[in-house]
Amino acid sequence: DMAEPIQQLTRNNNPQERQSIPFTLIQRKEKLGDLLYEKRQYGKAKWACIKMQEKQYEQSICLGFMKLMRYICEQNSSGLYLGITIPIVTIVHTNESQSAMTQAVTVAYYLPEVLQDEPPHPFDSDIIIEEWPSTIVYSR
Repeated sequence: DMAEPIQQLTRNNNPQERQSIPFTLIQRKEKLGDLLYEKRQYGKAKWACIKMQEKQYEQSICLGFMKLMRYICEQNSSGLYLGITIPIVTIVHTNESQSAMTQAVTVAYYLPEVLQDEPPHPFDSDIIIEEWPSTIVYSR
């Protein structure tokens, strides 16, 4: 089922064609010279998002990513490959008291700058286009 998106991604797997999302570095944590994480602030922007709730956290992330890849690789109203932006963001959700993680995760893809004003519509109704306010992200 993922053969076409993987082939499309492989054909377009030129690192220079990956658009890094513009951000402001807030904090960088290293240990013995190795980067542990960065705390980044991203500006207001549109993202393609999918919320998944499988039995295992990792399964939710993988299935959400695969659905987003289909959107990126032509299963959208433009019929075109949209290009890769990095990073793909995973949001972990907590219960109402914020005392424990739930099985639900959101996987999100930043729409490239050229698509911000008029993002292509996804064919998959589980994927929604959201405009996020300025956002803090932890990246590894």
